[in-house]
Amino acid sequence: MRFADKVFLVTGGGRGIGRAIARRLVAEGARVCIVDRDRHAGSDAAREYGAPLCYVHADVAREPEVRRAVTSCVRWAKRLDGVVNNAAIAGAHTGPIEDLTLAAWRRYLDCNLTGAMLFAKHAIRHLRTTRGAIVNLASTRALQSERDGEAYAATKGGIVALSHALSISLGPAIRVNCISPGWIATDELAPRDQRRAPKLSRADHAQHPVGRVGQPDDVAGLCAWLLSDEAGFVTGQNFVIDGGMTRKMIYV
Repeated sequence: MRFADKVFLVTGGGRGIGRAIARRLVAEGARVCIVDRDRHAGSDAAREYGAPLCYVHADVAREPEVRRAVTSCVRWAKRLDGVVNNAAIAGAHTGPIEDLTLAAWRRYLDCNLTGAMLFAKHAIRHLRTTRGAIVNLASTRALQSERDGEAYAATKGGIVALSHALSISLGPAIRVNCISPGWIATDELAPRDQRRAPKLSRADHAQHPVGRVGQPDDVAGLCAWLLSDEAGFVTGQNFVIDGGMTRKMIYV
């Protein structure tokens, strides 16, 4: 129970990787406030994990709602030890760049990148008090791309840069790190009435040098370590967790 008496805020905590992170932190003794636009997913997580977890509805792209979410978390728990910026628009493919509207581009930026900045901005004074930590979720798409994913890739690259910039500005009181997941199958971490087993083929697993597609708990374990005192000498880093895919040369 290394997180007894600790309090964490996880954005996008209603489903997928965010929900796995919240579950892991609660299992290790923490109290967790999840922030999510999806009322159903957030409320379902709060019911499933019980008293150590509270849900706040907010849009991470809107500064007044971010400020309110941080205030609500601290009012509920009386402290804040860490923030996990996980919320993002998940769809990486937006079509040909010549068809990408400015409004869609800005929505990706606002949700995937600006939201992380806003939560850091409004949590800093609380995290300085507890000498806390921030973990930002990027993606291997910050490092490599498929076609027609410019908006998503740009925001995830921005998250990597934001993380190391914050680590310099906020140290030594606050550590800031980044996780870049690869292919993570999240179907089983949906709200309980929407869960299903991932549809994965042998070929899907075989693409990975470790022999399988990633699971949300893979990322949750790394995130928990980065938030813990065991990672006290780690800041400004981007941790790629992708089963080795970004190291594999593929010729067709």
